Amino acid sequence: MKRTFDVARLHTVAWPLIIGWPLGILAISFAICYVIFALIPTTDSDYNFTGALFSMYGFAVGFYLQAVTQTFPFALGISVTRREFFSATALVGVVQSAVLATVVWILSAVESATGGFGVKLRMFGIVRYVTDNPAVQWFGLFATLLLVAAIGLFLGVAYQQYRVNGVLAIGLGTVVLVGGGAILVTWQRWWPQVGRFFLDTPALVLLGVVPLLLAGLFAVTGWAGLRSATP
Repeated sequence: MKRTFDVARLHTVAWPLIIGWPLGILAISFAICYVIFALIPTTDSDYNFTGALFSMYGFAVGFYLQAVTQTFPFALGISVTRREFFSATALVGVVQSAVLATVVWILSAVESATGGFGVKLRMFGIVRYVTDNPAVQWFGLFATLLLVAAIGLFLGVAYQQYRVNGVLAIGLGTVVLVGGGAILVTWQRWWPQVGRFFLDTPALVLLGVVPLLLAGLFAVTGWAGLRSATP
C-alpha cells in the first residue's frame, strides 16, 4: 500500500485537473446560471433546471485519459510497474470521486434549503429528481463519477494501444450500438417497457449499483489493455 500511495503522488502533481478545474468550472457555471435566472421573470416551474453540473464529469474523463497517455509512459520510465500504476490510478479515482461527490452533495442540500438559492435554480441537485434519500443521492454522485473516471482510463488505454483510430473505433461502435438498440426498441415498440424499467427500478440500483458494475467492467477492460500497452 505504501508503494501505491507513493505512485499516486504522480497524479497529485496535476491536482488542478483533479479538483481545481472541475470546481472552478462549476463555480463559473453557477455564477452564470444564477445571474440568468435572477434576471428572468419568475416561472411557474418549481425549479429551473440547468445541466451545467455535467461539465465536471467531462473533466473527470479528460483527466484519466491523459493519466494514461502522459503519466503512464513516465511512470514506466522510473520503474513503476503496470500493476502499481493501475492500483494508484484507481485509488486516486476513488478519492477524487468521493471528494467531488461530497462537495456537490453539500451544495445540493444548500440549494434545496434556500429554494434554489432564491431563484429556483436546480444545478447541483440533479439526483433529487430521482430520490429524496440523502445517502442514495451521495452514493449516486460517487458511483457515476467513478464510472466516468473508469471510462476515461479505458479510453486512455485505447489511445495508448491504437492511437486515434482506437478512440474513433470506440466512438463509432458506441454510435452503432446505441443507434441499433434504438432501432430495435422502436421496431418492437418496447419504449413503454423501457420507461417502466427506469421508473420501477429502485434509485439505489439505478444510480449506484449499475454505475459501479459498469465502472468495474471498464476498469477490468482497461487493466487488460494496460498490461500490454506500450509507452
